Amino acid sequence: MKNNFLNLKDIHLNDLRAILNEALRIKDLRVNCLNGKKDEDKVLSDVITALIFEKPSTRTRFSFDVGIRQLGGETITSSSVDMHLGKNENVSDTAKVLSRYVDLVMLRTFDEKILFEFCEHSAVPVINGLTDQSHPCQVLADIFTYEEKRGSISGKKVTWAGDGNNVCNSYLEAAGKFGFNFCFYGPQVCLPDRSLIESAEKCGGKVLVTENPEEAFYNADLVVTDTWVSMHEIEKKQKREVFSAFQVTSKKMSLAKKDSIFLHCLPAHRGEEVTDEVIDGPNSQVFEAAENRLHVQKAIIKWVLKILNP
Repeated sequence: MKNNFLNLKDIHLNDLRAILNEALRIKDLRVNCLNGKKDEDKVLSDVITALIFEKPSTRTRFSFDVGIRQLGGETITSSSVDMHLGKNENVSDTAKVLSRYVDLVMLRTFDEKILFEFCEHSAVPVINGLTDQSHPCQVLADIFTYEEKRGSISGKKVTWAGDGNNVCNSYLEAAGKFGFNFCFYGPQVCLPDRSLIESAEKCGGKVLVTENPEEAFYNADLVVTDTWVSMHEIEKKQKREVFSAFQVTSKKMSLAKKDSIFLHCLPAHRGEEVTDEVIDGPNSQVFEAAENRLHVQKAIIKWVLKILNP
């Protein structure tokens, strides 16, 4: 049975921990290395990976491509204009064909139904590079970043400020897995999926939904935000007006713990969801987390290909 990395809720905590441990080992081994230098083990020397992007991408595209090259593998990158995926050809047919050409597929798409259908008919492992419903690679990299700086995230307070979007959904899944408390600070009209909240609570994670900044930010260990208008949405002035009260500011961050960490998956709309003082401030680990996408995804690749170091 093949390993797929689709959503955090579907992966055992032991496996997620193994991925994080391997990511730390990978990162440590690359200290002072040029980015173009291949890893010593070159475990992907005979592996070709398809990187499929139906959505624009900077960090996901570069981090996967660089990571696979560092592991000794090769990549074929394709966008929606290059392929017939779901348009002139069934998703299932595309998956069956690509399985005969490549050893691994990373798919960044819109509706998660496309991801699931592709995975169902693919004979090779599939990694979720993002859908409208989830972004597990980003959230696992965020958790790696927090734990690298502050230790275990279990029992900590994580405050999400903004929209109940795909990244927020993956944080809720992570709360149930890693046992941290999750606070959603945003407008009632943009709450995350209720089923994800209930699932996180059933797994032991405490979930708080509030529009009160004092309640949301007080004693927070980790504060996370994202753009108010997701890339699959049509930008609306009305939505920006609804979210203006939920901007992450220095005043709000002062309510969090002194050693709290601020994260943003990027790209950031500075002056909207977060001020410059916060994203460039001493609590920000935004760019460290962006780098950690590389190390964590290399570990994810090893896990799906079942070559993770014991």
